[in-house]
Amino acid sequence: MKTIPVYSIDKFNSKTEKTIQFQIEVFDIHRNFKVTYPHRHDDFYEILFLTQGEGIHTIDFQHHQIKPFSIFFLSPGQIHELELSEDVQGYIFLFTSSFYHFNKTDPYKLFELPFFYNLSKETPPLYLENENERQIFTDFFQKAITENQLKLADNEEVIRALLDLILIQSKRIYPVGMMNEQTQKGKVLVKRFKQLIEEKCQENLSVKQYADLLTITPNHLSETVRNITGRTSTDLINDRMVMEIKRYLTHTDLGISEIAYQLNFSDQSYFSKYFKKLTKVSPLEFRRNLL
Repeated sequence: MKTIPVYSIDKFNSKTEKTIQFQIEVFDIHRNFKVTYPHRHDDFYEILFLTQGEGIHTIDFQHHQIKPFSIFFLSPGQIHELELSEDVQGYIFLFTSSFYHFNKTDPYKLFELPFFYNLSKETPPLYLENENERQIFTDFFQKAITENQLKLADNEEVIRALLDLILIQSKRIYPVGMMNEQTQKGKVLVKRFKQLIEEKCQENLSVKQYADLLTITPNHLSETVRNITGRTSTDLINDRMVMEIKRYLTHTDLGISEIAYQLNFSDQSYFSKYFKKLTKVSPLEFRRNLL
């Protein structure tokens, strides 16, 4: 049975059986720990900084060109696939939420970053055109790798500080518009909502159930989502559910009734009507069109 592989961060640790919370190392065509593409990550983030080579990085059906000095950001749950030239070179930084938030008082700090849990359908990579920016990021990654190899006292604190610098510098130059404080708060709330949708997608929850988890009223949630995105809370839930259904139809051999069961739909008939209403094609038609 074909399924979507889901990997924990430990899968990418080739040197020890110990459970890890971060991994920083050189990336090239030989970096292969028997992972299968496409795949998704369970509960960790990825920053992929490629300094040489070409190819295509597909993230949730969006195809992004790989070229020298590209930075890609991946959130938990996203499905991705890499097609790389033989001369690809760069760095990869994997980290869990608990590693990033260690000693931080704000548990939602990651939500403020525009490239994780992005509200748009597409999260573009950073393409570094400026030579100074290229050197800044190269230095950050190389220093983090050196710290990880030397294992000096407080090395995790240094690596965490370098991760902060990488994320802050990325946020500074990532292409987003200016916004006032109220809008910023609303955006953080919507990102928290978006993350909950990621975590709870397969439970097929209602707007009210999500609002309860966020300890706000459904009206407040819906109003905030509309103000920030121009769409409804139900739209965001449906977008994510349709994406999940497409993932199952594309990357697994599960039958339609089995997918409906996996995603907590009451029956196959309702599941098929739901998908067709939102995509204009039935699940079977979508799967046939893939061929």
